[in-house]
Amino acid sequence: MPLTNHRPQLTKMKHTKTSILTKTIAQVMLWIVLISIITTSLALITLSSSLKDAEAVNIAGSLRMQSYRLAYDIESNSPEIVNHLNKFSDSIESPSFQALEQWFVPDDIELSYQDIRLQWHSLKPALLSDNKQIYLNKVSLFVDEIDHFVFRLQEFSERKLQLLSFIGALGLSLIVFLSIFIIFFTQRQIVTPLHRLVQASKAMTNGNYSVQVDLRSDNELGQLSDSFNHMAKQIHLNYKELENRVEDKTKKLSQANRSLTTLYHCSQQLSASQLDEQTFKNILDTFVHIEGITSARLIVEEESGGDWEITSGEANDSPWSLQELSIDGEQLGYLMWQFSLPCPDQKLIINISNILARGVFYNQAQKQTHQLILLEERSAIARELHDSLAQSLSYLKIQTTLLKRQLAKCDCKNTGNTLIELDEGLKSAYTQLRELLNTFRLTINKAHFGEALQEITTTLAAQTSINIRVNNELPSLPINAQQHVHLLQLIREATLNAIKHSKADNIIITCFQESEQGCINIEDDGVGFDPTEEKINHYGLRIMQERANCVHGTLSISSEFEHGCTVNVMFPLNQ
Repeated sequence: MPLTNHRPQLTKMKHTKTSILTKTIAQVMLWIVLISIITTSLALITLSSSLKDAEAVNIAGSLRMQSYRLAYDIESNSPEIVNHLNKFSDSIESPSFQALEQWFVPDDIELSYQDIRLQWHSLKPALLSDNKQIYLNKVSLFVDEIDHFVFRLQEFSERKLQLLSFIGALGLSLIVFLSIFIIFFTQRQIVTPLHRLVQASKAMTNGNYSVQVDLRSDNELGQLSDSFNHMAKQIHLNYKELENRVEDKTKKLSQANRSLTTLYHCSQQLSASQLDEQTFKNILDTFVHIEGITSARLIVEEESGGDWEITSGEANDSPWSLQELSIDGEQLGYLMWQFSLPCPDQKLIINISNILARGVFYNQAQKQTHQLILLEERSAIARELHDSLAQSLSYLKIQTTLLKRQLAKCDCKNTGNTLIELDEGLKSAYTQLRELLNTFRLTINKAHFGEALQEITTTLAAQTSINIRVNNELPSLPINAQQHVHLLQLIREATLNAIKHSKADNIIITCFQESEQGCINIEDDGVGFDPTEEKINHYGLRIMQERANCVHGTLSISSEFEHGCTVNVMFPLNQ
């Protein structure tokens, strides 16, 4: 039906519903005014009727005293008896007692007053006659009647005060009840609906066009809520239609933008000055955020052992997809992932695989470059030592030989032992210098730790008949160039010591990883030694300890006679 057909009905409904709120509020306010008028009127009437109560009680109470005073005047023949008699008559005929003849005064009070008046009129002649003894005989009963009358007046006054209190309390209670009712009615029927409408308006202002006001009421606010809901629904439908159109137009552009952003973030990781495990972890984390990807694994295989693996996301029971990592035909590892619907973009995955392959290649190149720099510095130090300290020691050895010949021609006593110690010290110093030069001249041609270790042990194995075995499971990625060089030199030093002094048949070098720690063991089955005994002119153990400190590790040596020796190095990875 067209909207114009509903307008008359809506207008009629509006007038009908509008009267509900206004009528209810007007009725409650009218009742409050009526109750206030009624309670105030009753209170005023009660107060006006109580104006003479206190005077009546006082005068009635004075009648007792005056009765006894007349009896006293009779017994004492007081000349004031006539004057007191007139005062009693005036008191009993007081206007305050005349007011007791109203319709609201109880009958028993009026009867009691009339009885007292009759008794007084019967006793008054006796007081004026000579036979006053009659008054004395009846004065006690007369005073009792007065006491009863005073009690009734007091009780009647108290009842009026109680009635006044009850009327005030009742009126106040009704007014409070109606006030609470109108407050709750206003809160429920006006304030709460208006608050909901305001909140809905603010929600629409903030862009929430699907908001609906849940307000079921038979007044004009209910009609306003229905109109608001209809308007919001129409706006929401129009807005959703526009959103769908925009979404259809921008879906492909957004997907392309996400792919470019992902590739940018992955490529940006390769610009870091040092490519380490965290760099590849960041690339995998970015890869997992691709729509459809749930988990990913990066596996890099090393020929010498010590393959390393990095994971991201939460793996499940779904099958793994695989993409090889290769550069110039050389396979470096694998990128594996799990996915769910929708299927991820295969071209994007191939591009990320190429980025990871370049990252692995750059990591190896960086390590090799750093190692070459370190080795070049050590070669320079070795050349300086050879050109300065080695020549000085050679010169001292020649001079010592000449000195021995000259002293042999002389008959000098107590010089033989000194010359022998001097010669031995020079030989030991020269030997230690040659070992240091050999250490500084160590060359490492491989970037992988396992390959470099295999190269060094192959060179050492060619110098001895001892069987040297290498078991390497330590990955190269978490080992930086500084650690790389120091660890290889430490292993070389420990192996050379075993070759020179252990008289062993086998030397086993084991490298593995425990959590965030790297562990290297060099074990032989030789004669062993006492590690607590410090040997003179032997600095190999001290040098190994210094190298362990350089990699922030700990060196421990355990050995027993005839039970071989074990050198253990524990050091943190990812330093």
